[in-house]
This record gives sequence, C-alpha cells and structure tokens, in this order.
Amino acid sequence: MEQLTILLIVIPLMVAPITALIPSEKITWFLTLAVCLISFAISSFILYQVIDGTHVIYELGGWRPPWGIEYKIDSLNAFVALIVSGIGILASLFAYRSVPSEIDNKTIPLFYAAFQLCLLGLLGIALTGDIFNLFVFLEISSLSSYALISMGKHRKALSAAFSYLILGTIGATFFLIGVGFLFAASGSLNTADIANRFSSFEDMQLVETALIFMIMGIALKAAIFPLHSWLPNAYVHAPSTVGIFLSATATKVSIYVLLRILYDLYPIAYWVEMLLPQIMLSMGCVAVIYGSYRACQQVEMKRLLAFSSIAQIGYMVIGFSLVSQLGLTASIIHLFNHALIKSTLFIGAGILLYRANTTELSSLRGLGKEMPWTFAAIALAGLSLIGVPGTVGFVTKWYLLEAAVEKGMWIVVITIVVGSVLAIGYVWKIVDNLYFKSKEKLHIHDVSSGDSTIARSPKTMTIALWIGAILCIFFGLNTELSFQAASSAAAALLKA
Repeated sequence: MEQLTILLIVIPLMVAPITALIPSEKITWFLTLAVCLISFAISSFILYQVIDGTHVIYELGGWRPPWGIEYKIDSLNAFVALIVSGIGILASLFAYRSVPSEIDNKTIPLFYAAFQLCLLGLLGIALTGDIFNLFVFLEISSLSSYALISMGKHRKALSAAFSYLILGTIGATFFLIGVGFLFAASGSLNTADIANRFSSFEDMQLVETALIFMIMGIALKAAIFPLHSWLPNAYVHAPSTVGIFLSATATKVSIYVLLRILYDLYPIAYWVEMLLPQIMLSMGCVAVIYGSYRACQQVEMKRLLAFSSIAQIGYMVIGFSLVSQLGLTASIIHLFNHALIKSTLFIGAGILLYRANTTELSSLRGLGKEMPWTFAAIALAGLSLIGVPGTVGFVTKWYLLEAAVEKGMWIVVITIVVGSVLAIGYVWKIVDNLYFKSKEKLHIHDVSSGDSTIARSPKTMTIALWIGAILCIFFGLNTELSFQAASSAAAALLKA
C-alpha cells in the first residue's frame, strides 16, 4: 500500500523522458493517457483506503523523518491527487485531435513530455510532507507550465508564458524565502515535525515573517485577487489542452498548499491573532464580485471563463477563511466541483475553437444550433457554474451559505448571491450568442476551402466533454463521495 504512493511520482518521471524521444504522435498520446489512467486508478484506491480518516506514510529511502523526506497521505492529499489525475484523463482525451491541430508536429513529443512533468509536479505537491520538497515539485509543475503555454500557435502565447514566468518566479522566490526563514527558526523542513515543536520557537520574529512570505508566494501562484494578473492571458493563449488542464488543477493545488500551511504547518490560533482570516475573507469577497463583473464584460469565451475562475477561487478563499468545519468542507469540495465545471467549459471552448478556429462570441452566433450536443454540454456546465440546484455548483454554494450563516457573516451571504446573479449574466452571454442570437453567416477563420473540419466534432473531444458534463450533474445529485472526502479532510485539518 505504502509503495503505491511513490508510484504516482515514479511513473510519470520515468515515462516523460521516454515520451520526449518517441517521434510518433499517437504513441506519445497513448503513453500520456496511460500515465493519467494509472495515476487515477492509484489515487482512487488510496482515497478509498484513507477516506475514513486514516493515513498512509511512506519514508523515502528508509530515512525516518525529519531527516528524510516523508510522504504522508490523508483524505485531502488523496482527494487532490484524484482531481489532478482525473482532469489529466479528460485533457488527454481532448488532446488526441486538438494537439496535432495546434502544436507543430516536431514538438508534439516534447509537448506530451512537458504535460507529464506538469502532472508529476502537481501530484508531488499533493503528496509530500516536506516543505522544501514541496517547493521542488512546485517548480517542476511551474516550469513545465511555462513551456506548455508558450507552445500556443499565436505569438501572444509567448508573452503570456513570459508574464506567467516572471510572476510565477516572484511567487516561488517569496515561498522559498519563507521556507528558509522557517527552517532557520525550526531547524526542520518536515511539516509534522515543525507543527509538533512549534511552541518552542513561535516567539521568534522569523516565524511570522516566514508565514507572510509563504502566503504571498502561494497566493500569487493561486491567482488570488489582487495577485491574479497572469491568469487570463495564460488561459486564453495556451493550447486548448493546456488551458483545460491548468484551469482545473494548477490554482486548486496552490489552494491546497495554502490549506496545508495555515492548518497543518501553523497553529490556527497563531494566524487568527494576525487577523489573516479577516484579510483573506475580504480578498475572497472582492474576488467573487470583481471576477464575475469582469467576466460579464468579456467578448471572447476563453477570457470570460478565465475571469470566472478568479471569482471561483474567491469562493474557495471565503470557505477556508471562515475557519469552521463547514466552511473548510465547502472550500475543499469546491476544489473538486470547480475542476469539473471549468474543465468541461474549457473543453467546450476548445471544440468551438477546433470547429470555427475562433472563440470570439460575435463570430460564434448560431453555431450552437449546428452543434446541439456540444451546446447542451456547455449549457449544463454553465448551469453548474451559476449554482442551479442539482448541479455541483449548487452543492458548494449551499455549504458556503450554511457556513456563513452559522458564523453570522451576512456580507458573505450577500457576496454569494451577487456573484451568482452575475454568473447568470456571463453564462447567458455564452448561451445567447451560441443559440439565441439571430443566425448569421459564420466567420470561420483560416480554414482551407473544402475543409470538412467545421462539419463535425472529433469523438474523443465529445467523449471528454460529456464525461465532464455528466459528472457535473452526477456529483450534484449524489454528493456522498465528494462530501465524505471533503468533510474528512476538513476534520483532519481542524484536528476535530
């Protein structure tokens, strides 16, 4: 059982360099899908074992912590690993036809190798119990993300990747400085060891400074308002497969890191005294309104979805800032729910891009009638984003509202209601342009005469889209698995 945890790291680490050396695009795609499927199977098995509150420990090289690196798996780790590997499968299915149309044939093996390294980095962040090892995996995922975004077919992808690189590097530097300060104060890098001995060094100024640096660094990586400026361009100009994967995983894993820092590494009372909950709650509320408002202003579908992500990250921040089991459960469950919603919507946008070579809403008028199944799936995911009962979005907002009322935070209740109303506005904008706008001659960009691409959607893309759409409804009606995993993780973080 313990050895399975390290396989989540070893398998993509071994397959990635092999993938980079294989010239066949179909074989490299198959290897990537296989890695994601195996990772998903292992993550599912581990989650099944630890969902009752138990945990699994693997000591690398037989070195006992705090001297050696430790992988400590509980329901939160396993839940995040499940999200990352599951979205990896959807992105890989979509990639089969999308990558050859968006990536130069010579660089396709390198693309899939970078994709596997990104998967490796995100899984490593979720599993490790060592904060410096966490930084290493953070950089692996970030460096591979920069490369993946830069492979977009337009020149703007390079500027988006460069902007992400600069801001990502600043965030990573802040985090590493914080780790260094904490190591200087504690003499340890093991999360559990630092937490156990925290009272012996908590009065040192370095400890508070370390927390501020680490939170600033991870908040930038998580695109928490107002440190979000890199996100819209990165999602819009990246290849469609990359946008699907990163929109559903990268920021969620960064939120996970924040949870570990605030609830596992530091005592809750320590940062509550620093007024961090009030500060983060304010940032979360502003993010919901700002992100939703900016989404309403957009005229391009991917950019609209990108600003929507800023709002959804705000909901997660609100949840864990309430410092209650219900609020923390809502925050964790939204990691899962939003990953499903946003990956489905970005897959839909990717299919529209594949068919019409544009995602400008004005150029997509009436296309929903030509693509009824794609439009239906996008509409279902859109309803989930709004939070209509019976969808995963409703589950999150219901628990958030309960947690806010329990705490007497009426400003949060108002924020959630206003955010939902604005979500109706920008989701309707998509639906209206695709289906209800008067049908005009479609502006198909840069498609050769006689090209049949516009006539049909590839089966693998459609399968990925409908898997996401069905899961948005399934987990909205059957919340047992997601709620049990989230509530178990919340209880463990709160030591309840």
